[in-house]
This record gives sequence, C-alpha cells and structure tokens, in this order.
Amino acid sequence: MTQTSDNVTWLTQEAYSQLKAELEYLSGPARTEISKKIEAAREEGDLRENGGYHAAKEEQGKQELRIRQLQQLLENAKVGEAPADDGVVEPGMVVKIAFDGDEDDTITFLLASREYASSEIETYSPQSPLGSGVMGKKVGQDAEYELPNGKMASVRILEAKPYRD
Repeated sequence: MTQTSDNVTWLTQEAYSQLKAELEYLSGPARTEISKKIEAAREEGDLRENGGYHAAKEEQGKQELRIRQLQQLLENAKVGEAPADDGVVEPGMVVKIAFDGDEDDTITFLLASREYASSEIETYSPQSPLGSGVMGKKVGQDAEYELPNGKMASVRILEAKPYRD
C-alpha cells in the first residue's frame, strides 16, 4: 500500500514489485506492440482519414503518460512494511466507518493510493477529504471531514485492519 508524504510514496515490497513489473512491460514489449500497430496503420494510406492510426497514436500517448507516472512514483518510493494491526487508521488499512454514528449506515473502504483501486473494495486516497479526516484516528473515535458543498460530516471509526490481498 502507499502513503504519500510530500513527494515520497511509501510502498510495501509487493506493491513496489508489481508497479516495477508494470513499468518494465509498458516500456518494453508494450512499446514495441504499439509501434507495430502505428506502422501497420500508417501503411494503409491517408493518415487524415485513418481511424486505426489515430486510435493507435492515442493509445501510445496514454501508455507514455502511464510510463512517466510509474517512473515518478517509483523514483520517489520508499519500501517498507504493511501497517501494524493496531486499530489506528493509516494507508494500507481497510476501514469501516459509520456515518453520524449510525451503525446501520456504514461503508468499508481501503485507505490507499488510487494505484490500488479495484473492483473488490472501494478505495479512498489519504489525500481525499474522507481519507484525511480519518487518518490517525483509532477504532471508536469520531472524525470529521468537509463535504464538497462545504458542510462538515461526522463518522465513527468501527474497524481498521491491514489490507491483505
């Protein structure tokens, strides 16, 4: 999991290895594949009306952006251990909260970088309003955060456990 502090991103060894492998794939085999797609589309003729060419160029742009993001992330990464199972909310924790102390109105989410967003569990960034509001709180404590409309919302921390893949 990650925790961003200024330009430093904290990663577990597993997370670092996954991101490093993605970077190696994108900057190696994936670059070769997209170059071949662009070349094949270019050989089809008039580039102004060549949808395949423009789609491949757009895909290449997105891929190069991802490569730069990964390079920057890994360049500033510090590798460490997963958070301790001590009930304190920090990046890498699965957190269950109750809105306004209502035990029936709860959500459970992973507090982590958006790099870890998945369909398995909702992910909130530590820099998000909710993420920064619950950060450092202990199970049983209340936290406040600002809603997009400027009003304050209150939540109670019900659980905080280290995330396990």
